Parts: sequence; structure tokens; C-alpha cells
Amino acid sequence: MSDAAPELADLRDEYEFLDADDRYRLLIDLGRALEPMPDALKTDATLVRGCSAAVWVYPTRNDNGTLHFLADSNAAITKGIIALVLKTVQDATPQAIAATDIEGALAPFDLRNQLSSNRTQGIPNMIALIRETAARYL
Repeated sequence: MSDAAPELADLRDEYEFLDADDRYRLLIDLGRALEPMPDALKTDATLVRGCSAAVWVYPTRNDNGTLHFLADSNAAITKGIIALVLKTVQDATPQAIAATDIEGALAPFDLRNQLSSNRTQGIPNMIALIRETAARYL
């Protein structure tokens, strides 16, 4: 895996010291930092089911065989959540993504207790979509 693990660890360290409002801001900033997703890719086929907000995830395959995901949401917090999820797998090989414990990597962020249940209900669906995408390329 590229430099995702150290970057995620740094984010986790920062997150731990923040109060609830600043944690929201950090997630919103992560969402804002996402690579822009062209509107043409925001289709029913790229829509993640079961999220309270609209979330789109579009995979591309790099020349070296790694997967790069574009993502967006119509809600700032949800966009931050998908950005955080992608930090665990972005630009990794399908094999590495299949072997990644995405839930474990996100556990220290304690999103279920930080955010309302309707904000977090779609996270398993986001993760499932990423895993299914990796499995298609295996």
C-alpha cells in the first residue's frame, strides 16, 4: 500500500485531540480535499445505495494495476466520510484492497459515536462497493 497508512495514522492522531465540532470540520475539510468528480460520472450506476445523502463512487484502474476512486456526495459530512474511507484503499492494488481491514482502519475514528446514525448507516455500503470493485479486478 502506498503512503495511505502513515497518512491515516497522522489523521487519527489529530482527530483524537479534537472536540466534536472540530472533528466535523476535519471531516468536511477531508471532503473538500477530494479530487473533483465530473458530474457525468454521478449516475445511478455509481450511486452508493443505503446512504442518507447521495454518495457516488467511481473506480478507475491506473496503468500499474492499482485502483483509484473518484467520489462525491451532496452532503459535506458524508463527503468527508467517503474521503476517510478512500484513504484506506486509494491507489492500492485489488489484492491489497481485498486484504485491507477497512472497518479496523476506521475504528479509531469512532464514527458511530461521533455522528448521527443516519450519517453512518451508509458506511458499510461504501465499504462493500469498494470491496466488490476490487474483487472484480482480482
